[in-house]
Amino acid sequence: MKPSVSVIMLGVDDFDTSLRFYRDGLKFPTDAMETDSVAFFDLDNIIIALYPRAKLAKDAGVASNGAGFDGVTLAHNAVNTDEVDRIFRDISSLGARIVKPPGITTWGGYGGYFADPDGHLWEVVYNPKWKITDEGKATRNKSGVQ
Repeated sequence: MKPSVSVIMLGVDDFDTSLRFYRDGLKFPTDAMETDSVAFFDLDNIIIALYPRAKLAKDAGVASNGAGFDGVTLAHNAVNTDEVDRIFRDISSLGARIVKPPGITTWGGYGGYFADPDGHLWEVVYNPKWKITDEGKATRNKSGVQ
């Protein structure tokens, strides 16, 4: 398998609420909407998709009643600490739950976590050891960790 990820599918309990959160709140672009129960957000090199949790679980052949932390977070790398703070101010008015307010990290960065309306965890972080391009892509300093 080629080492890449092209789509991240998020199972959601309330499709309309999640659609508004990502499309209207976070301003993720939604050019491709196949039906009233699936949305695709093209974020340059990856697509985030929303699909009803029960239908996604059925498609995968697993139970849909997962609870608690499922071991996955999504992350957005900010260009500086001010952007992290601005994003947290903006998302708190959209119905996101602040899980961990922004602060200095143990490894020397700055960031925090929020949960979307379905509890999917997002980390918004500034890593001074990474460069964020004008296109929003993160590149690591090859000589260091992080």
